[in-house]
Order: sequence, then structure tokens, then C-alpha cells
Amino acid sequence: MEIGGWAGPALRRVDLWAAGQWLTCDDNTAFVPQFRRSVANTAAWLRAGHGAPVPFAGLSAPSAHRRLVAGTGHEDDDDALRRRFRFFGDWGPTTDNVEAFLFRDSEGRLEVTCQFWREEHLRTHPAHVGRIFAVEIPAPELASLLEDLAAVLDGDDEPPGRT
Repeated sequence: MEIGGWAGPALRRVDLWAAGQWLTCDDNTAFVPQFRRSVANTAAWLRAGHGAPVPFAGLSAPSAHRRLVAGTGHEDDDDALRRRFRFFGDWGPTTDNVEAFLFRDSEGRLEVTCQFWREEHLRTHPAHVGRIFAVEIPAPELASLLEDLAAVLDGDDEPPGRT
């Protein structure tokens, strides 16, 4: 994670990476009040032990990601299942270029899967077409990273135009 300077009132540059990929490559300007709240809520959710194992027996996290995206043809059930595992789901436009899911194992380790989906991104990055990127991280470590991100976003720096 890298937090840059203010881009205007309540807007700040936020660059996020996972699995060696720059996730905020399509839009790295975050609306700080909403983004900070979403990040802090996700950290609290992780600290509370939320998250579930891969929903399909015997599948790897990337394979489960593909199956969640493909769905079963039962739209309401598919949407509910996707919501259960969605990561970055309410973080806003800064992360909505990536379909991401989070899976937690019985020992508290997390696996986060990410896939770029926008046609423009895939046109300019053909190696990303159909590719699922995955990273494993202990839940407390990810929660700490998110808490640190929220704290930096709460920082004392004054945005331009603020009095």
C-alpha cells in the first residue's frame, strides 16, 4: 500500500498491490471519508474472525474464484454466494476494476484472489486475460495492514482547500 498526496478536497492517491499486481491501476484516487471507513470496517471484520473456507470442496482458491464468477445459473443464489466471499466489495471505484474474493482457512490464514475484468484494462494488458492472481496472508497481518492504511488516511495532513 502506498498513500500519496491530496488530489483535491477529500481525494487522495491510494495505490494497492497484491500478488505482484498494481490493483488500483485504473483509478487510484480515493474519496477518503468513504474509502477510510470501508478499509476500517474490513479490518474490524477480519479481527472478528469473519471469512469462510473455499466454498467448493476440493477446489483451490483460484478455481473457486472462477466458479464464483461463472455462477450456476441461479442468479439470486450466485449473487448471495459471491457477496459472502467478495473482498473490496464496498471500497468504491478505487477497487471496482478488480473482482476479488477472500477465503479463510481453519487456522486463520487468508487467501485473496483477484481478477481484472474491465475490457480496456484487458486490451492494454493481454497477459491478464483470464488470469487469477492469488496471495496468502495471515488474517492478523492483513487486518494490521488495513488498520495502518486507515490510520494514515486519518492523518493530520490537510487536503487542499480545507480550512
